[in-house]
Amino acid sequence: MSQDEYFSVHAHLKINVEVLGDDEHVPSDIEFGREIPIAFRIASQCGDLDNSVEKEIQAISHEDGHALMKYLQSQNEKINLLLGFMLSQQDDPTIRYQTETFGASSLTFIAKQAFQKGQHVRLKLFLENPPSAIYCYGSVYGCKEKNGKYAVGVKYIRLQEEDRDVLIRAALHQQQKLLRQRALERNN
Repeated sequence: MSQDEYFSVHAHLKINVEVLGDDEHVPSDIEFGREIPIAFRIASQCGDLDNSVEKEIQAISHEDGHALMKYLQSQNEKINLLLGFMLSQQDDPTIRYQTETFGASSLTFIAKQAFQKGQHVRLKLFLENPPSAIYCYGSVYGCKEKNGKYAVGVKYIRLQEEDRDVLIRAALHQQQKLLRQRALERNN
């Protein structure tokens, strides 16, 4: 699937956007793999573990596994709390923005200053559901003035495939949330 085939959703994620300096470059795939901070590696591995065990847990019969399910869910919540705290340490308020849209191939955010088309940026995305954080690189594909601010579009150029899967799940979760909200509004 090409990057252009992924859909985006309107949602506000906390992100960090750092413009690469003149002396910096987008790393090769190998350099990128080595550069990813440990907190982001752990977040990715925790997400992979959650996904691999989820189907097995669902296979446990309701009667046999109720206590086990409750215990496993509480352990998972504890781990997610610790992971959330650890990842919050990676957030830099001086380069913090909020997305307008995001997906598995790109995102848009609002900035007070203009970004240049083709400019390379280092990104940190902080997701609530699934609880995770993503470290990647992007390239600015557009910047339009909007009410005295700038709508900046960034396409990912270095992103782990596991993290792309996390973004797909997060976008689907947002879409489901929106559809449920619309259904409730129609019923009321």
